[in-house]
Amino acid sequence: MMGTDLKKMFDVSRDDSPILKVRRKRIAFFRELAAPLPKPLKIIDVGGTELFWEKMGFADDPDYEITILNLSRADSHHTNIRLVVGDAREMGEFGDGAFDVAFSNSVIEHVGGLAEQRRMAREVMRVGRKYFVQTPNRGFPLEPHFLFPFFQFFPLALKVFLIQRFSLGWYPKIPERREALAAANSVRLLRREEIVDLFPEGTVLDEKLFGMTSSFLVYGGW
Repeated sequence: MMGTDLKKMFDVSRDDSPILKVRRKRIAFFRELAAPLPKPLKIIDVGGTELFWEKMGFADDPDYEITILNLSRADSHHTNIRLVVGDAREMGEFGDGAFDVAFSNSVIEHVGGLAEQRRMAREVMRVGRKYFVQTPNRGFPLEPHFLFPFFQFFPLALKVFLIQRFSLGWYPKIPERREALAAANSVRLLRREEIVDLFPEGTVLDEKLFGMTSSFLVYGGW
């Protein structure tokens, strides 16, 4: 499969994207879980975007009060969405159980090593009375950020070599070595046993793409 075709498969802006179909199934399950809960439902989206909630049909819905926490500041364009700056690994600005649900979609693999991922998991479980977290599966053959088969298993030096010389997935070619090294270290995909360890009381579901587990969904407190 050519690189362009891979990007089409993983591009959630395309209505025919297989990944978007998986995401919509995930959100349908989230709606099912949330349906019996008192409204308005207070949600913190850890590391998310307004665009995600727009595409999933939650924008301007008064039944959902959504706070999106991210590293950079942005302005909200919807009545039920508030954007705040913060760190997923340290959300001290929010008290224990401040939200009905802590939600996160494809973020925990970006916060650093296992120790940093553990810090984020603890914060998610602390600020949300319930949680709903998704992350790609390390064992899926195609690495979902660089869109290169088995890229996640390559030695760091080989990753940097490839990043410096080729445009890979969502990353343009990065000739400068320090920046290429940062890009290579920007993703740490998780195995199922690590998800279980990070969220010991959660339920883990396998999300399938072409019959293989492409990502994990872990939820708890429901």
